[in-house]
Amino acid sequence: MALPSLASDADLMAHAVTELAQRTALPVAFGGYERSDAVEVSAVIGNRTAHLAGLVVRASRGLGGRAMVERRPRLALDYKTSRHITHDYDRVILGEGISTLFAVPVLVSGVTRGVLYCGSFHPSPFGENVARHAVSVAQDLATELRVRDEVQRRLSQAAPDAADSITAAAREQLRQTYAELRSISADVTDRALRERLAALEHRLATLSREGADHHEALDVRLSPRETDVLACAALGSTNAEIAVTLQLREGTVKSYLQSAMAKLEASTRHAAVAKARRAGILP
Repeated sequence: MALPSLASDADLMAHAVTELAQRTALPVAFGGYERSDAVEVSAVIGNRTAHLAGLVVRASRGLGGRAMVERRPRLALDYKTSRHITHDYDRVILGEGISTLFAVPVLVSGVTRGVLYCGSFHPSPFGENVARHAVSVAQDLATELRVRDEVQRRLSQAAPDAADSITAAAREQLRQTYAELRSISADVTDRALRERLAALEHRLATLSREGADHHEALDVRLSPRETDVLACAALGSTNAEIAVTLQLREGTVKSYLQSAMAKLEASTRHAAVAKARRAGILP
């Protein structure tokens, strides 16, 4: 069974740095992943020299090193004179001409997986909106890393032997992953990230149907929330449990479920789930 295509580490970081520059409107942005208690810068935008690319920032050292170990954003309004950081990387940062610098850790389950930086070439006020945008980009990257980790873990556990069709247990694992992925996607605001997650959801649904005997072509379009609710119902969740999972009112869940059933021309939730699976809407 082929595993779904996932964006590479480099692609994810490059996208995050691009988003960081666009959302904050700051002239320079860069970032990298944590490797062996250090962050190696792998993506840079707006640089004046070649020194930032490949920069290795050790834990506790410099602004990013502090953000990494403290697991919270750090700001240096005037990097050159800051007394709150070590100045191990002055040759690179000041050589680049950076004056104000903001570092945000990328946290996945409380663990620092990387650091994103944005800054300016002149001392300037650092507004709350800029900080909020930078933190949002880091959270979006963390979400995608967390989703990807979970999908890879579950697919590795569920994957059958090379020539075998997918087992019932493996298919159930994929369905659980699909429902969780739908729940996480609902809270993601970044459009590009949502599109990549949707593509991954589609691939999971396709994987779970490989080897299935019955396929039914239906001209049915469920709304994203109708699909979310039905995916949870497919796992046997009650309306109350679905409401907690999706952070909706129980009455709202019931309404979405009834709408999905009507579109699928099903009299029960179980019939709706079965029909959605045959149509390829659910895994």
